Amino acid sequence: MRDIRLEKGMSQGDICRALNLDPVYISNIENGKQNLTINTMEKIAKALNTSLDQLLK
Repeated sequence: MRDIRLEKGMSQGDICRALNLDPVYISNIENGKQNLTINTMEKIAKALNTSLDQLLK
């Protein structure tokens, strides 16, 4: 997720604002400390304008 976010020129704050999520939550996701639901993964993929498949790589 971090690599895709950075490629898109987005900050963690951009994702947080787009999805109304806590910054600590996004940080924990990127650091492998947080499990996600498929629903949240789909929302993140949409916010990053990428496919769920690409996000899971």
